[in-house]
Amino acid sequence: MSTRLDLFIDVAQQGSFAKAAGIRNIDRSALSKQIKILEDELGVRLLNRSTRAISLTDAGKEILTQAESVREILANTRRLAESFQSQPKGLLRVTSPSLFGRLYIEKAAFQFMEKYPDVHIKLVFDDTRSDIIGERFDIAFRIGPARDSNLIARKLGDAKVAILASESFIKKYGDPKTPEELIKLPSVVYNNTEQKFNKILISEAPGSDIMKSYNIQGQLEVNELSSVLEAVKAGLGFSQRGIFTLDRNIKEMGLVPLLTNYKLSHRDWGISALYPHRNQTPLVKLFIDAVQELIGKPPIWDSYIDGFEDMYQ
Repeated sequence: MSTRLDLFIDVAQQGSFAKAAGIRNIDRSALSKQIKILEDELGVRLLNRSTRAISLTDAGKEILTQAESVREILANTRRLAESFQSQPKGLLRVTSPSLFGRLYIEKAAFQFMEKYPDVHIKLVFDDTRSDIIGERFDIAFRIGPARDSNLIARKLGDAKVAILASESFIKKYGDPKTPEELIKLPSVVYNNTEQKFNKILISEAPGSDIMKSYNIQGQLEVNELSSVLEAVKAGLGFSQRGIFTLDRNIKEMGLVPLLTNYKLSHRDWGISALYPHRNQTPLVKLFIDAVQELIGKPPIWDSYIDGFEDMYQ
């Protein structure tokens, strides 16, 4: 029954059989059958079903509360057992933005599994923000401030930005000396389903603390950060991007930074590992430590633009 109660929690939290089945990677009809068996075992209806939606019955609401408590007790029991294991083992569910995941999290995961062969890792790279708790991720790597107070955040590094263009682009259009000159030039814009990065927040003048927002018109819009970089390398436009999305020195890619004597807004953003408000398991801590070791302190990407520590200040 405990497994069926766990499935019931997923259906209730997701609000749909289809979404819950997707998380569990099982067939929707099989999930529905398990919930029906659970209702028969308990002798009560847990869910009101219609063609469009499901809702909890009064009995379902009460049983959901108890089931969630049981799940948490079992989770704590597993964490306690893990803390006594000399060799880490178990399943780790990890999500990350796509490009950052491919550059850093993927490599850290491969090294981690080689070191701890009894660990299983599920990696999900997605540029939309997953429901970390609802989708039962153990760790989520995020760029920017944490939005969920139910999560603990451990900062791994800064998320500073630079304005980059190719050497061929500069030869064709010239080297802009002011933001006003810059925004007249072709640009490449990153636009996913949640955000469109078509503005630059930059100081009014070199050395000034007064920041001004400028709109940029993207001749090319893409929803993949890797495509933004390829377009910039091809000379199709300039782009403001986080240097944590680079994988090597920009000189090797024929890129140069622009307007480095101006201040850019970094919004005090960072790259953080997030995990739910509960006792951090040894496995979670070990994996975050492994990612931190791979990234380095200071982060390795700080070295990908020569003299970056003196730019955009």
